[in-house]
Amino acid sequence: MAEDKLKKYFTDMLVYKSPEQSKLFSVLSLPSFMRDWILMKFADENGVIDKEEVSAYVKKVIPKKEQWEHLKFEMIRNYQAVTFLAKVRVEMDVSSRTAFFSLPDFAVPKKKGEAVADWDTVELNKDYLLSPNEVWGVVELACANHGSRDETIIKMTDFKPFCPYSIDMDYYIGARAGFTLAEWIDVILGAIDYNPAGYSSTSQKLTMLGRLLPFIEKRLNLIELAPKGTGKSYLFSQLSKYGWLVSGGSISRAKMFYDISKRTTGLASHYDYVALDEVQSITFPDKNEMQGVLKGYLESGEYRVGDYRGIGDSGVILLGNIDEQHMNVNVNMFMNLPEVFHESALIDRFHGFIKGWEIPRMKEDLKASGWALNVEYFSEIMHMFRDELIYRAIVDEVLKVPKSADTRDTEAIKKICTGFMKLLFPHIRKSEDIDPQEFTNYCLEPAKTMRTIIKTQLGIIDSEYRGKDIPEIALADG
Repeated sequence: MAEDKLKKYFTDMLVYKSPEQSKLFSVLSLPSFMRDWILMKFADENGVIDKEEVSAYVKKVIPKKEQWEHLKFEMIRNYQAVTFLAKVRVEMDVSSRTAFFSLPDFAVPKKKGEAVADWDTVELNKDYLLSPNEVWGVVELACANHGSRDETIIKMTDFKPFCPYSIDMDYYIGARAGFTLAEWIDVILGAIDYNPAGYSSTSQKLTMLGRLLPFIEKRLNLIELAPKGTGKSYLFSQLSKYGWLVSGGSISRAKMFYDISKRTTGLASHYDYVALDEVQSITFPDKNEMQGVLKGYLESGEYRVGDYRGIGDSGVILLGNIDEQHMNVNVNMFMNLPEVFHESALIDRFHGFIKGWEIPRMKEDLKASGWALNVEYFSEIMHMFRDELIYRAIVDEVLKVPKSADTRDTEAIKKICTGFMKLLFPHIRKSEDIDPQEFTNYCLEPAKTMRTIIKTQLGIIDSEYRGKDIPEIALADG
């Protein structure tokens, strides 16, 4: 793709990506969305940074968890306010009429009541700070006296949202029309840190972009099995501050959905997606309860725990490794999944399957090298597209669905189609503007393929589903 076209439409949102510079940020343990923000802040007109300057800035402004005691020392002993970039969550306590804050990455506070947000600070940033999710921002903290017993607390005295870009959705949508479809696919790959030239076919690229569907479409649930080294963990952990990756270990119903004792909602209500990485190694201490709650949630986005009814927009993604002998959609590929997922009724609620073995293993020629869209900007775009309803309306309008079609199959195909439309054809705002062949090749057929694999696996593990194909969904005029 011509670099001048990318610069013509997205001058202010480009960064120069190179494997060498990425290594520095990897050493600094920064996610990609934070890396690109810093690149834009420090790079010269050629995209080059002063590594020592960047390293010093990161150590000062983005401290690691183990530096928390040093920050406390500054506040307690030296009476200094400390300022740094962190994830923050604010919760209102009605009984005490107090705004409490927490810093999840630093395990702060250790006990309830010792981290209080200044009212004026909350008021100035209430639309951002009082969102249901943790948010990134620059916090200013200081020690202060609080309450009738003159207790010492940590007070958040200032906050600036980490919103480095003003997103103009209309401009982004309009800019898409300046690129061919092939060029646009390469723009997206560059935005997520991949070199389009490293892929051998359009099919490989589309399979890769399938991983982005839960970023851009609400409650889209996927299963991906792939060999090691194809970048599953990287993509779901590094690209967006709105997603959450669970890597191995144990996950409970309380953590995923609702904690009865703490009366707090879990991951599904706070993030755009929850990806369960190395899913074969994840344990579920309350297997039957988790299975029941998951079935309800994957179906409708609603969950019930005790007398609590919750709603979430998070998609659920299962990520697992697969041996070469099992890379076959006509054999049982799910046999190594945790027992929780051995029930066909639960698997049926996953919309599609990604054949991760069709994505090339990460090599040097797959790493982005050159000017590309800033990933923080692109991740914000994907997050904002989740609320765009016009694309699903278009999909509903243009697809012809048999009356006998299974509802879950139909919904799965339509959701995946909608996700691909948002990614590849954001400039299409009415059905008559759709190119039928492009829509079929890049939205409908991939959606049908991804759903067919789920249906085939269901037939293998449960005779009730055997021989039942997905519906013959086609374009209404086709």
